[in-house]
Amino acid sequence: MAAAISSISFLSQVPIDTTRKPGSSSVSSLATLRAHQWFLLVNYTKTSRIESGPCLASPGFRPFQHVLIKCSCLDSSFYLHTEIETVTFLLGIGLNEDEIDSLLDKHPVLRVTSLDKLRARIFSLESVGINGIALYNLIAKSPILLVADEVDPLICFVRDDLGGMIEPVQLERLFTSTETRFLVGFDQKVRLLLRRGVPEEKLVHVLKHVNLTKALCHKSVEEIEKIIDFLKPFGGIDLIVKRPTILNYDLNTQLIPRIGVLKELSGNDLVGTGAVLQKFPMILSYSVKHVTSHIEILRSFAGLSDEEIFKIFLVFPGVICTSRERKLHPRIDFLKQCGLDSEDTGKFLIKAPLFLALSIDNIGLKLAFLVKMGYRYRTKELATALGAVTRTSCENLQKVIDLFLSYGLSLNDIHIMSKKHPQILQYSYSSLEKKMKYLIEGMGREVGELLAFPAFLGYNLDDRIKHRFEVKRKTLGDGMSINKLLSVSAARFAARKKKNPVLS
Repeated sequence: MAAAISSISFLSQVPIDTTRKPGSSSVSSLATLRAHQWFLLVNYTKTSRIESGPCLASPGFRPFQHVLIKCSCLDSSFYLHTEIETVTFLLGIGLNEDEIDSLLDKHPVLRVTSLDKLRARIFSLESVGINGIALYNLIAKSPILLVADEVDPLICFVRDDLGGMIEPVQLERLFTSTETRFLVGFDQKVRLLLRRGVPEEKLVHVLKHVNLTKALCHKSVEEIEKIIDFLKPFGGIDLIVKRPTILNYDLNTQLIPRIGVLKELSGNDLVGTGAVLQKFPMILSYSVKHVTSHIEILRSFAGLSDEEIFKIFLVFPGVICTSRERKLHPRIDFLKQCGLDSEDTGKFLIKAPLFLALSIDNIGLKLAFLVKMGYRYRTKELATALGAVTRTSCENLQKVIDLFLSYGLSLNDIHIMSKKHPQILQYSYSSLEKKMKYLIEGMGREVGELLAFPAFLGYNLDDRIKHRFEVKRKTLGDGMSINKLLSVSAARFAARKKKNPVLS
């Protein structure tokens, strides 16, 4: 019994971090507190027996809280010594008395875990950047991490093999949301990704953007292999690198049904389906119900065929992100008001699918510009012009209009040009400015020629406009029509040069 009592003096020999949460007990008071909670049931010889009684009992101590342990005097002393070490150690981490009581009640194995093992585990966690308040929070939430055998192999792999690719906050999330038994084989699964083609320089990107629990811990090596194999026709590893969260999804209940919807829509076109996924892999984050509801409104309300809908997906798969109620339905209704039938609507949306995603403010401002130019509301002409300006910003559109006006063109002139060649409204302002300047100053032409041939503004300045003008002016002078100069194909232009060597 004396040995058991004397073991309490160990508390004064263990260094304690006194920077603890407010309200935590002092070391000396904890020694008294812990000592009174143990009853030693000591077995001596048959002729000598001591009845059980509280260690260091004194008036005012709290009632007994923990499980009674029946053991020899030597064993009782050992366990008391070990628990006191554990309690002292947990105090050093920053846990207070009530938190420690709760932990020991829920995880009694901590009482008999050696101080060396606890220290080694803490050092391991700190070696991957989990320390301070983060370490305190982690142990408070998941104390089993102090004793689970599965923890150290994972930490060693992250620290020594991955070189800290996984950030501490991600590891904290992993440890608090994953049962330790699922940590086994983590290294094999990461190595599998490398073996199947994830570039080493992209591994940190992949690991950073997945849910480690869903993507790796809760999946077996075989399940990950099956996901990679299934994605092969659609981009495989490249698709995973573009959108690592794909690994979070379940193969049978999520990936197969979601890609199946696209395959069916495309008429089982694997190349086309892969093109949609490569362009917008985020589409796999949407449920089958969400995707089919968007497809259905394009079928039933817009009157489009599956082929037309899939073409829209190929050009702008982000259409799946738009709200059915706030955008899809009102936009399609507007096209109907402009006199577009199902065939016209299909052509319009294939050319200008962004129309479905623009905000009401964006569309409203662009409509105001077009109406001011002379377009009449609810007409096919207005819809065509609106389709052309969906890809440009309101700011660029304003600058383009101002540029034309600065060269003496009127709003009616701009209206005439845009009816012939709607794309002029979506061209970059800076590009148009250079071409307008060359037309007037470099070629010596009148700006009015654009009314007859506005497509001039769509050709490349250096490779087409300047090159052909310099070649032709040697024989034909400056009077050749800009339409004839630019609209002839490259093959015919080259053939003419061969017939007239002087042009070379």
